[in-house]
Amino acid sequence: MDTVIAPVDSSRVLTVNRIIIIGNKVTKEWIISRELTLKHGDTISLKRLPHELLWDKRKIYNLRLFHTVTVRSLELSNGVIDLLVEVTERWYTFPIPIFELSDRNFSEWWINYKHDFSRINYGVNLTRYNFRGRNETLQLILQFGFTQKYELSYRVPYIDRKQKQGIGFNFEYSEPKNLAYFTNNHILEYLKYDKPLRVTKAASFTYFYRKSFFETHSFQFGYRDGQIKDTIAVLNPNYFGDNGKRLQLQYGFINYSFNAEHRDVIQYPLKGFQIAGYFQKTGLGLGSSVDILEGGLSFAWHTVLKKNLFLSNYTGGYATTQSSQPYALYNGMGYRKQLVRGFEINVIEAPWFVLNKTTLKSRIFHKVWDMDVMPKEQLRYLPLSIYLKAYTDWGYAENFQYYMNYRDSNGQLAPLNTRLTNKVIGSWGAGFDFVTVYDLVIRTEFTFTTQQHQGFFLSLKKEF
Repeated sequence: MDTVIAPVDSSRVLTVNRIIIIGNKVTKEWIISRELTLKHGDTISLKRLPHELLWDKRKIYNLRLFHTVTVRSLELSNGVIDLLVEVTERWYTFPIPIFELSDRNFSEWWINYKHDFSRINYGVNLTRYNFRGRNETLQLILQFGFTQKYELSYRVPYIDRKQKQGIGFNFEYSEPKNLAYFTNNHILEYLKYDKPLRVTKAASFTYFYRKSFFETHSFQFGYRDGQIKDTIAVLNPNYFGDNGKRLQLQYGFINYSFNAEHRDVIQYPLKGFQIAGYFQKTGLGLGSSVDILEGGLSFAWHTVLKKNLFLSNYTGGYATTQSSQPYALYNGMGYRKQLVRGFEINVIEAPWFVLNKTTLKSRIFHKVWDMDVMPKEQLRYLPLSIYLKAYTDWGYAENFQYYMNYRDSNGQLAPLNTRLTNKVIGSWGAGFDFVTVYDLVIRTEFTFTTQQHQGFFLSLKKEF
């Protein structure tokens, strides 16, 4: 006699009884429960339950406080369930020695500056993540070497009972004895001196509003005061503007930014989308010598084509109302990960630009080692994923009028930085991505460009 298996009624409604959270030895329980869609007494259909549990797992993991996260349901009786959340915490205190490149990326340091070890920054970065178990971040940076910098910041993600509002503070003081004072043929030119070439003091206050699980708004108010040696003003009269007469630049700014983060894993997304943008007003009167309005907008999407095969695309742009502004405030491709791959050694400054990046990748290796020999539980988890990828990037940047009207020492018109501006530039190539513990992404890429250049590039940051 055949056994008859009753079909599962996916429309059956379940009621949540308890939320059980285990493994959080440091993290407060409410930091985790805030990310859960379902609460005590909520009802949900059996069909919808796996989807919600998966996204809750992703949201908790994207707090970047845990190595592993498991969210599952336990059925107690017909129609009643408990939710079990199990986490493995990371190591949160990092008194890390600073030993890093002062340049924007490894390729710029290796190629443009001949891997000069005098360009290394050193010091200590004292960071306490998940401070007080409340996902707060306290950071003190004492940096010496090529660029001297001292920075103190404190971020509190939630200050209200509904856990939607947060604040942050930042204080910075820097006095580099090596300074990029000009850009020639899209390469930064530096001056080295035995005394500080620029002294900068800055402070800012940020208010965060996390409207929903996926959307965050932030408002930042800040003030910066910079002073330079007259040598810099002579070498570049537009560094602080006013034809070299200005040796001090003071200004306040207000910034609004928006982030709709719907991706599965922020560290290295494979599925979902993100919309991000910002607007900033630099120069708020009160004696400020600048008046700039700028903004940027980007859209990234990621999709799974089939098992272990993924496609992603990024489109972004930037614009400012002022095509004539001090060199110290120039923006463009080459900053903030906004670049066409293959042009890592270049800075393409522009009052506006657009950028598109597409990547097709396949996961060819994935393994997680649980190293019981390590004395601390937070250090036993070692994941490694390797992706083989192919990609193509394209961008367009308008040149600054200051460069287009530039005149040489003889007074002759000699436009600068025209090789990569006012035209479409592109690249294509292939490489490997290595994704491992504590959000570390290592990218190795061999790229060909529309400028008939090719080369190998190494980066320690995700693409977008």
